[in-house]
Amino acid sequence: NTAVYKLSSPKRGDLIAFRTGSDENQSLIIKRVIGLPEETIQIKDGQIIINGETYIEDPGFPAINNPGIAEEEITLGAGEYFVLGDNRNDSEDSRHLDIGPVDEDNIVGKLWLRYSPIDKFGFIK
Repeated sequence: NTAVYKLSSPKRGDLIAFRTGSDENQSLIIKRVIGLPEETIQIKDGQIIINGETYIEDPGFPAINNPGIAEEEITLGAGEYFVLGDNRNDSEDSRHLDIGPVDEDNIVGKLWLRYSPIDKFGFIK
């Protein structure tokens, strides 16, 4: 389990909790912010391309096997974020049409503390 707090503008690398629509009864989805408003995102040859430049991630993330809708360049609108799951090759995220770019109004907050299981207690990076 984790603690969530509302944030004004997510930054690249933040773990956020969001819903895919405005219905507050929907389950929360947790993913990592990769693309920020008005950036262009593409996944090519397993790599993330942001505004034409290869995004260098933590070496713990594998090359992406399925670029989904990001096979073609996506331009994010104002207030839209591109998110990916940390399990890059087994995650339903912005690469999939049923999620797509996340609207800022649907973001509940940023994850910042893990409190369960107790052996993983601590701040989330």
